[in-house]
Amino acid sequence: MDYLHGGDIYSVGVSNIVDFSSNINPFGVPESFNANINEALLLLTKYPDPHYRELKQGLSLYLKKYYEVNFLREDLLLGNGAVEVIDIIISFFKNVLIPVPSFSEYESSARKNGAKVVYSSLKDDMSYDYEDIYKKIQFSDVLVIGNPNNPSGNVINKDKFRKILEFCEKNNKIIIIDEAFIEFTGNIEESFIKDTEKYNCLVIIRALTKFFALPGIRFGYAVSKNIKFLEELRGIQLPWNINCFAEVAVKYVLKDEGYINKSLIWIEEEKNYFPQQLRKINFIEKVFESNCNFLLCKLNGINGQQLFNYSLSKGLLIRRGNNFIGLDDSYIRLAIKDRILNEEVIRIFETYYR
Repeated sequence: MDYLHGGDIYSVGVSNIVDFSSNINPFGVPESFNANINEALLLLTKYPDPHYRELKQGLSLYLKKYYEVNFLREDLLLGNGAVEVIDIIISFFKNVLIPVPSFSEYESSARKNGAKVVYSSLKDDMSYDYEDIYKKIQFSDVLVIGNPNNPSGNVINKDKFRKILEFCEKNNKIIIIDEAFIEFTGNIEESFIKDTEKYNCLVIIRALTKFFALPGIRFGYAVSKNIKFLEELRGIQLPWNINCFAEVAVKYVLKDEGYINKSLIWIEEEKNYFPQQLRKINFIEKVFESNCNFLLCKLNGINGQQLFNYSLSKGLLIRRGNNFIGLDDSYIRLAIKDRILNEEVIRIFETYYR
């Protein structure tokens, strides 16, 4: 069976699985959410605010504190997970440009909505081919790009991307930048949040899913200064698409400095340690440089299916790369977890004999 996404622990039929296919913060749900979950329970008998005023205020305060940008309520688009936001935005366009390999939902949303998809292949080192993107965006309506990219983990080079930004701004193109993993970079300068003040073409997508380890509440959002476009998007959304648990999560976890700070310390340590250890494994040919909490690896002498099966027999779930466009079954993607779990992966891999 091929797995379209990481985190599909339900299909493998193994209990007590250690999931390295899903790129979630290993610290788990922030205590600030657990401590206030009763607040959400009390809201279950009420409809949410259809305008989500308190929730949007919480987002605005977080973005102002960490990214020094003022966002008004009309600058924010809320979604039932980042995937809903991606889908609703892409549905507006007929010609979609996607650098690949990338998150599969970009293409799925485009195909579902009858759009033509054009690809720009990443370079051999998994960096973006900016000249190719610039050439192809001239014949596309929208660019959908990850920052950091999934599965490669690379961030956008702002200097090389500037020409693309300027072109799209002058020619009424839209750029969707998916920053679902941006907090893991530990560097706010990698984000394009501040650039929204200058470029109306930018729509930045975020979520609580990865960094705050809350995939189950299904909350994502987009920010843009293109108010007219966001109004069009809201016009086709269903009402009350955000539940009370997501509301409470936004209220508390974005202010949880203890959780945020310890997560940044952890990722800085482990994204240095884990790749170094993986490079010592005899069947791992290359570990690509990553700016976030997962690693793309090239295999040698073993394919993804073989390593997947072996790892599963040891209670470990990994992500094969064969269903990312541009990759084959000689690639895997591994999440970066805490030191104990990372060392367990190394131990399992070291016991594999070709």
